[in-house]
Amino acid sequence: MMAVLQRVSEARVVIEGLVAGEIGPGLLVLVCAERGDTVEQGDKLLAKLLKLRIFSDEAGKMNHSVQNLDGQGTVGGLLIVSQFTLAADTSSGNRPGFTDAAAPAEGRRLYDHFVAQARRAHPIVQTGQFGADMKVHLVNDGPVTIPLRVSAVPLSQ
Repeated sequence: MMAVLQRVSEARVVIEGLVAGEIGPGLLVLVCAERGDTVEQGDKLLAKLLKLRIFSDEAGKMNHSVQNLDGQGTVGGLLIVSQFTLAADTSSGNRPGFTDAAAPAEGRRLYDHFVAQARRAHPIVQTGQFGADMKVHLVNDGPVTIPLRVSAVPLSQ
């Protein structure tokens, strides 16, 4: 699985003119499931993004995670948005191909699992709507934008 994280001052998702999800300071998480991805990969991706130290400390150094934005226990929000276009293949021609993206039913299953796990692990989780035409509004803080990709989890021997 893969994600693009954007550190935001605020972000929201609008669907058909209505706000579907909205956060203040935190992370906008654009997440994509690819063919062959597993729930274990989603769990690993979530664990990584929750601990990633990309929020500034008092010295301006990226030293805090979304779970502790300011070093004083302030928790940031997660706005999780499905984004199959992250799997775009642009290696030939001018029109991207999306054959590497998980099939819609599998993508939804993995996205739903990712969101459910995020809600178990983090107190502020908002979402878009899988498969919807969404308008994503954000104020990128920094700007800080970080791609994450989690490879297949090795099987136990």
